[in-house]
Amino acid sequence: MDAEQYWTIIAAERRATADLLATLTEEQWRTPSLAEGWLVRDVAAHLALASQPPSVPALLRDLLRAWGSFDRMNHDTAVRYAETRRNSQLADELHDNAESRRLPAPTNYKNTLVDVLVHEQDIARPLGIDRPMPLDAARAGADHVWSMGFPYRAQRKLRGYRLVATDVDWAAGAGEEVREPISLLLLHLTGRNL
Repeated sequence: MDAEQYWTIIAAERRATADLLATLTEEQWRTPSLAEGWLVRDVAAHLALASQPPSVPALLRDLLRAWGSFDRMNHDTAVRYAETRRNSQLADELHDNAESRRLPAPTNYKNTLVDVLVHEQDIARPLGIDRPMPLDAARAGADHVWSMGFPYRAQRKLRGYRLVATDVDWAAGAGEEVREPISLLLLHLTGRNL
């Protein structure tokens, strides 16, 4: 996939996630997501913030506030943002900014694709909602996560396993074979326990 294809899928997935969020009840917004310690509302805020990247000084300030923890910074920033918005505002912001190509300083469009694909599942799966991932996008996301270190460290965490997709041509690693659809493999690669 080229960069333009990535951005097209990112925009479509942002809109689809916003449409899903618009259907949720208040109780569903408060449901724990697949991301440990995050509510559906927090994940929605994180996605809405993606098109509104902070300045480098603000990013560094938030990182210091989180004692240098990238994960804590993302979580705390999303929670603070969610507290300033109604649920419907978060869905609207995600939808209205679906085409945005603005990126936070330390990221790129490949990370953004993984982010939107995985976070849509973080929201949908705990609610029992089936949201299929586009196969080519999921494969590209799996390739990217497998090849990178921080923040997922998939190769280290999944050492001793051979991951094989059952619905696309994709495999990685060596060892005991795990055969699943590429969407589930991407979730495992990003640290989700299903």
